[in-house]
Amino acid sequence: MLKNYLKIALRNLWKRKVYSTINILGLAIGLSSSLLIILWIVDEVSYDRFHEKEEQLYRVWNQANFDGELVSWGVTPAPLGPAMQKAFPEVVRTARLNWTGTYLLEVGEKNVLARGNYADPNFLEMFSFPLKIGEVSTALSEPNKVLISESLARKLFGYQNPLGKVLRLEDEDNFIVGGVLQDLPQNTYFDFEILIPWEYAEKKEHIYSSWGNNSYMTFAELSPQSVEEDVNTKIAKFAQEQDDEVESELFLHSVKKWRLYSDFKDGKVAGGRIQYVRLFGIIALFILLIACINFTNLSTAQSEKRIKEVGVRKSVGAHRSSLMLQFLGEAFLMTFLALLIAVLLTELVLPSFNLLTEKDLFIRYDNPPYWLSGMGFVLITSLLAGSYPAFYLSSFDSVKALKGKILKGKNSITSRKVLVVLQFTISIALIISTIVIYRQIQYAKERAAGYDKEQLVYHYFSGDISKNYELIKQELIKEGVAEAVCKTNHPITNNNSNTWGLEWQGQDRSKRILFDQIATNQDFVQTMKIRLKEGRDIDVKEFKTDSTACLLNESAVKVMGFDKPLGQIIKKDEIDYKVVGVIKDFIWGSPYKQIQPMFVFQAQDWYNVLTIRLNSNRSVSENLKKAEMIFKEFNPNYPFNYRFVDSEYNKKFKYEQLMGNLSNGFAGLAIIISCLGLFGLATYTAQARTKEIGIRKVLGASEFSIVNLLSREFLLLVGLAFFIASGIAAYCMHQWLMSFPYRVSLPWWSFLLAGIIALAIALLTVSFQAWKASRANPVQSLRYE
Repeated sequence: MLKNYLKIALRNLWKRKVYSTINILGLAIGLSSSLLIILWIVDEVSYDRFHEKEEQLYRVWNQANFDGELVSWGVTPAPLGPAMQKAFPEVVRTARLNWTGTYLLEVGEKNVLARGNYADPNFLEMFSFPLKIGEVSTALSEPNKVLISESLARKLFGYQNPLGKVLRLEDEDNFIVGGVLQDLPQNTYFDFEILIPWEYAEKKEHIYSSWGNNSYMTFAELSPQSVEEDVNTKIAKFAQEQDDEVESELFLHSVKKWRLYSDFKDGKVAGGRIQYVRLFGIIALFILLIACINFTNLSTAQSEKRIKEVGVRKSVGAHRSSLMLQFLGEAFLMTFLALLIAVLLTELVLPSFNLLTEKDLFIRYDNPPYWLSGMGFVLITSLLAGSYPAFYLSSFDSVKALKGKILKGKNSITSRKVLVVLQFTISIALIISTIVIYRQIQYAKERAAGYDKEQLVYHYFSGDISKNYELIKQELIKEGVAEAVCKTNHPITNNNSNTWGLEWQGQDRSKRILFDQIATNQDFVQTMKIRLKEGRDIDVKEFKTDSTACLLNESAVKVMGFDKPLGQIIKKDEIDYKVVGVIKDFIWGSPYKQIQPMFVFQAQDWYNVLTIRLNSNRSVSENLKKAEMIFKEFNPNYPFNYRFVDSEYNKKFKYEQLMGNLSNGFAGLAIIISCLGLFGLATYTAQARTKEIGIRKVLGASEFSIVNLLSREFLLLVGLAFFIASGIAAYCMHQWLMSFPYRVSLPWWSFLLAGIIALAIALLTVSFQAWKASRANPVQSLRYE
């Protein structure tokens, strides 16, 4: 019996090759698109969720009120971790990390740069990063022991056992390899190849130990019985109790939220990447829904042509249950074939998708939930697509069925019209959203940075650069490599430092204002080509008094209320700084956010970055080649590891650009899937009205009038979908744009463009079939059946 059902099903698929191909291919494309999105979502959600103690792991954050807004940040004072562990029984362990840096490692003649952190030994007991060689309890137990990754061990020691071997760090001290760590998985917040004991950093005085200095990450492991809210209440004012000058409060942020819930507003989680996860989850659902609508529409349309088959089979004794089983079986077979093709398409596209998303996604064939989900989808889709012929057509009386008496009026096609409107509503809404997202990204990209990014490179201080800075600078200018050189605490592209507590005359003491801060000593304005609104740049060589000079940006002048800022005194850390210049606002942080007040000052010894304005009269490659020679001369043990400012600036748009590209791609696929369905329905309509078309042609109807007749109904449906989609997209995109201080408007032309695109594609799809029908010989049409 089953063999007979399968044979009939295959015959029907082969008999209707065009419809079967459209049906299966449309569903397969929808399935494949959704599967790609689901793989991406699963990866995003899985970040740092593999730690055995994930329910107990937290990062300690700070928050304080600035100018009426509660601001949160994820760095804390160095003494906090050990003090918390000692003071609160709920805190089982704590561990501290500095910001990930690049360190020079030497083994014999080998020099390798590696990403690394200073870390407390507890870090390895809290987080599940397994060791390939060594013991967690001893890997960082002594100041002269380091933990290295598997890949780094291979670079340094080849395939020898590195345990107990010696390496030299930063050309200063020798360390013993205390363990080898498995390479970190991609789905983790951390990014290190070497861990250096925190105790060593303290001995070398690389750590700021003040309670008022927030520069380090502190992680806490709570006891299983602890409640996060209760612990937050206890620790809130802990730092204030240690130092009267500390005004911020502490709170815990769970490891489960680091990746997706990283944005805070007024002390509460306000989103983060979870917004994009939800967005693409909705897109995956919509694409799958469009594909299923296509499948159901075409399946039900084709089933109506089989009414006489139902009559014949019932007249020779077939039971209704056997007919139902036949129709459901055919739907199941088509859905299963679509699933297999979808998996194949996904495997073919995955390498390009991984390249685009910078991930290493793959289908886990050994994972039962994947297969259960796939089979569940097959069963549900089969039931939806096969239920109409199975339950409706099989109920007809055999005599009526043989005469072909089924309802073919308006009521019989209303459901299909609704489904066509629904799928095009989704598709057009996606197109409109994609246009708005693209315009917002371009708007941020085109926003003036406030400095000249071209011909600008920077190099982090390493080795002897700090000691030989003046010599390097002089040589770069002397050899014609650079037009200007300066040193700062951070790159011009990264806002990694801010401060509060500045004092000035006329200050409103009831307000606390957060300032971005940059340390520099000379040629900052010239090197960055920042516009100087008034005054001059800091120059400690030309002006001896500039050892306590500062610059303010326009936003700082505004919040400080200065009419004449030059000569004003700004007090910071008990030092009086004199304002010598005012610079135009420039983007130091996110291009999507408002520019913050900025304080640029001359620091005695707080420089980490050397920035070079390359000579524009020579080629970049020539300049860099000569610069490398100069750096090798004055910093021989380290490579010339420069970065282009314009490239680093463009990384600010990386994630939004990725979202835009993915939106473009999936919106395009949604339209393609919708048009496949429209093509199938147009073909079915043309065939169903074959005799009508023949009679009209005999009576003198032109080809254009027949094309218009067959196309008009579908275009009206797409037009209705456009109006519905416009309202939905306008609301959703308005809500999304409101999260950006700098944003584009919702121009009418973006909606019109989406409508024109959808209508044009629908017209091409439908009119092709209509034109074919209008060209048919009326004699053949009237002899149909």
